Amino acid sequence: MSKLRCHISVSLDGFVAGPNQSEENPLGEGGERLHDWVVPLAAWREAHGHEGGTVDASARIFEEARENVGAGVMGRNMFGPIGGGPWRHDEWKGWWGDEPPYRYPVFVVTHHPRDPVEMQGGTTYHFATDGIEAALERAKEAADGKDVMLYGGAQVVNEYLAAGLLDVLELHVVPLLLGGGARLFDGVGPAVKLEQVRSVEAPGVTHLKYAAVT
Repeated sequence: MSKLRCHISVSLDGFVAGPNQSEENPLGEGGERLHDWVVPLAAWREAHGHEGGTVDASARIFEEARENVGAGVMGRNMFGPIGGGPWRHDEWKGWWGDEPPYRYPVFVVTHHPRDPVEMQGGTTYHFATDGIEAALERAKEAADGKDVMLYGGAQVVNEYLAAGLLDVLELHVVPLLLGGGARLFDGVGPAVKLEQVRSVEAPGVTHLKYAAVT
């Protein structure tokens, strides 16, 4: 059965992006440091069209996250500049260049319609305006039996958690205090139950994997 999975980097004080996010600084102040553990990895560099890189305990975590995924879901603020409202220009095609690393359909949860955007390498962005459940249904259909990856940001992850729709959550906990920004678990509430299934220590990060308990 297709699962909804989320792998996301988070600071010790619970933020997945720093304060004052903007088009010029999409991860907010200090937010890029959340990903210092993954960017040097050979597996990450290969996925983004680069050569070289390192191999450590995080390599298998990253490679596992990419396995058996047939579609993705993300919030509008992850796909495009912060601000909301109608799309300012149809030429915006995400932060990841002409050939994004996904290479499968990605459904962007938004209140504002837009035609699908086909990219090089197999990624197509679809803009889902009927809510998180409908977006997930479309993503699972597109995944054709494979899992769906929930990419963030914090608001859409919190919404899927609160609705009981997330099956697997892996937190990449970075020893960093951001002091503000986009906080994970805001508004989720105690009704959501998670069971820890794995903990892996690696340079600059600890990987904590949880399964939803129904």
